[in-house]
Amino acid sequence: MPVPVQHRRTTVGGVDIFYREAGPADAPVVLLPHGYPCSSYEFRNYMRHLGERWRLLAPDFPGSGYSATTDGVANDFDGFATFLHDFVGTLGVGRFALYLHDFGSSIGLRLAMRDPARIAALIIQNGDIYEDVLGPKYAGLKDIWNMGLTEGLAKLREFVSRDHFRDEFLNDVRPDLAERIPPDLWELHWSLMTEQRRSNAARIIYDLKDNLEWFPRYQSYLREHRPPTLILWGPQDGYMPEESARAFLRDLPDAELHLLDGGHWLLETNLDEAVSLSRDFLGRRHAPLS
Repeated sequence: MPVPVQHRRTTVGGVDIFYREAGPADAPVVLLPHGYPCSSYEFRNYMRHLGERWRLLAPDFPGSGYSATTDGVANDFDGFATFLHDFVGTLGVGRFALYLHDFGSSIGLRLAMRDPARIAALIIQNGDIYEDVLGPKYAGLKDIWNMGLTEGLAKLREFVSRDHFRDEFLNDVRPDLAERIPPDLWELHWSLMTEQRRSNAARIIYDLKDNLEWFPRYQSYLREHRPPTLILWGPQDGYMPEESARAFLRDLPDAELHLLDGGHWLLETNLDEAVSLSRDFLGRRHAPLS
């Protein structure tokens, strides 16, 4: 049976942080860092269906969702990884499974690389770390990355708009699937946008350029440590097509790969499948409450 999701706040590194929690306090933990331009809202339904046997934690990154906005260290990939590390420390979490999605995949992997022994398992869902299989939507970003920093940031700041949010959430899925994606996603998140958040978003998108240099490090971590891994993928994704999913098998040949009939935001269009596959995988790999 679905369980309630609790909506809570805490302070991490002096920043007021909003997070969602479901499940018993003594259950094995699943950490759910969100993607761009979303927030912990993306996990609202997923958490309800796994909270009987696991403790699910989904924070809003600083400057996202209902967390406070900062103009400092937390607004880059390393800063967000540090935030996740401090967040689980604040809540007294030791070992945990990690859900990797969108830019949360790079942030989560930086966290995992700091202390690999803490990672019980990975669930990877449309998160890219292989440059040779990036989708066609990256072409426009690469043009901006070739600009100087000042010009590139100015261009990206114009790019961050309500229409951009809508495009990010629909992201090339078929019309019948697009009808399953609630407009709440872009309307809600755009309504929370401020001028500071817009500048921060432009910066993190520009920083994706430098994040490409981290891709071999992420791959090396996976190859060396071989965490138990479930790959859930929506191939209808202009940034991360089917080839991006299969690329993980280069370094994780034992990973369980499932290509679903969806796109980048599978938890909106394929929730039941994602929950069922996650429950089975976590039940075998991350000792649930009986």
